[in-house]
Order: sequence, then C-alpha cells, then structure tokens
Amino acid sequence: MTETLESTADTGTTLHEPRGTLHDSWVIARRGLIHMRRQPEQLSDATIQPVMFVLMFGFVFGGAIKPPGGGSYREFLMGGIFAQTLAFATFGVALSIANDRKNEIVDRFRSLPIGRGTVLGGYALANFIKATLPVVLMTITGLAIGWRIRAGLVHAVEAYALMLAFVFAMIWIGILLGSLVQTPEGVNGIAFAVLFPATFVASTFVPPESMPGVLRVVAQWNPISTLADSLRHLFGNPASVPTANSPWPVVHPIPYTVGWIVAITVACAPFAVRAYRRSLDD
Repeated sequence: MTETLESTADTGTTLHEPRGTLHDSWVIARRGLIHMRRQPEQLSDATIQPVMFVLMFGFVFGGAIKPPGGGSYREFLMGGIFAQTLAFATFGVALSIANDRKNEIVDRFRSLPIGRGTVLGGYALANFIKATLPVVLMTITGLAIGWRIRAGLVHAVEAYALMLAFVFAMIWIGILLGSLVQTPEGVNGIAFAVLFPATFVASTFVPPESMPGVLRVVAQWNPISTLADSLRHLFGNPASVPTANSPWPVVHPIPYTVGWIVAITVACAPFAVRAYRRSLDD
C-alpha cells in the first residue's frame, strides 16, 4: 500500500514512511484494476453487456419503436444505454467491497499503516476508471451503427462531464450497499432487484408517453430517465418532447439530473463512510 509493503530482491522487505493518502489510495485502486485485467470476466458488465444492448435494441427492436418527435431510434437509444450502464456502476463497487469483506482482505488492509479513508478512496477510484470503459466502447459502437453527435463540441463535453458526475454519485450508493450487505450474493440480489426495474421503467429504451398511467409518472420522475434525456439534448439527438402538461423533470431534465447527483452524493457519502467503518468492527 505504501513503501512499507515494497520488497526488493536485494534488501528484502523495507520499511519507510507512508507517502500519503492519495498515493495509498492509488495503490488500492491499482490493485483493483490489476484484478480486472487478470479476471476479464469481471468486466463483462462494463464491456459485453452495453455493447450487446446497443446492437440488440438498435437492430432487433429499433424498427418497431418510434422516438418522440421523429428521427433515428438509434440516436434516441444511445442516451438511454449510457444512462442504464452508468447506473450499474453501483453494482461494481458494491460487489468489490463485498468480495473483499468475504475474503477478509479488508482485515489485512486494516493492519497496514494507511489512513482509514484510503481503502474507500481506492475502491471509488478503481470503479470510476472502470465506468469510463463502457462509455468509450458505447461511443465507438454507437458511431459504428449510425449514432451521431449533432450538437456542438461544448455540449458534447458537457454530456460526458454529466455522465462522469453521475458515476461519482452512483459509486457512493455502491459503497453504502457493499458496506451494509455482507456477501456478494446478497449484493447481486439487491442490485438486480432494484437496478433493473429502475433502468427499464424509464426513458432508456422507449419514451414514457408510451407507458400506462402509473408507470409513465414513475418514468418521468426517474432520474435515469432525465439523465438519458439530458444526454440526448446535449448530443442533439431525439428526446422526450415536453407538452403543456409535462412535469418539471421532463421540461428541465438537466438541472433535475444535476440536483439528483448533488443530493445522492450529499446524502449517501457520510452514511457510506460510517457504514463502512462500522462494518470493520463487526
């Protein structure tokens, strides 16, 4: 974690002063990234799944779904696929923490001369980097099937910045979930039970206007819906068309999404840190 852990062929294990929280957090994060490289199946949710969804919905269902206001369904689809995939960033960090707790790796971290926030920082950084991978892959895949960024460069940069900010918020939910649930199996069950309905009862694949009453209202107020529509607006793609009776999130998806990002971070971060520290004492 620091030079305290470094071994050399000539001198054996050497003991030095810690370099600091940022360095130690990067070492923890690098450990997670190395595990991903050595166990590529861990990246299936960040690589295979989003690309598969882009191709499947773009080619199999695209002809049957009409985006609001007309235009290309594949361009409408990309904002939703981005939003759905980023929401699953919660799952990755929660599973990492649960696995390390089950294998007692966290106990080994506690025996090292590192700050208490170092391990959480490492988990967050590793999963933040991991979340950028599907964004890159989906961008390439989308461009290959006909998706285009039709707004200006500034708006495109704002769209990618919004995605990264949303990932940051989701990571705090994941840290909280991984700290409260003791097993990877429990994380799997909760994550799929919550995330799949949340990402499908939204404007990810179809416009909310096509849904029945209650589901339509839920989808319109769902922050995943507004993230998807925010990205569509910023990329210049087809998006939900507000009407006189549309709720505030549909009319103003970007500020609504930013509000959710701030609220999730402010609400979850202190509870996540507290829950993680409490889990170490269990």
